[in-house]
Amino acid sequence: MHELSTIEYVIRTVENLVVENKLTKVGSVTLEVGEVSAIIPRYLKEYWEFARKNTRFLQEAELKIETLKAVTYCQDCGKTYPTIQYKKICPYCGSGNTFLVTGNEYNIKEIEAM
Repeated sequence: MHELSTIEYVIRTVENLVVENKLTKVGSVTLEVGEVSAIIPRYLKEYWEFARKNTRFLQEAELKIETLKAVTYCQDCGKTYPTIQYKKICPYCGSGNTFLVTGNEYNIKEIEAM
């Protein structure tokens, strides 16, 4: 259910940028969503369709979503690997001394505004 608060945050942020930059309309917003972020893109799109209708500048704006691959770093051998495929155990040296580098975040990547 955090997708709703995510969309509310994105809309609030974009509308503030529109006002600050004296723009009139937003054509699209592109979000980057990490593949292990626990954010479900389908829900983002559903909430977007509902929430954008009650905005000043985003009523016709499209939501675009790009997936950021999850990458894990092994502190023992210094290599990175795809998190989804190998989880926490490094496929190169077998160590569990690893941490997630990317793939847990979401970002507003791009705003197409007029």
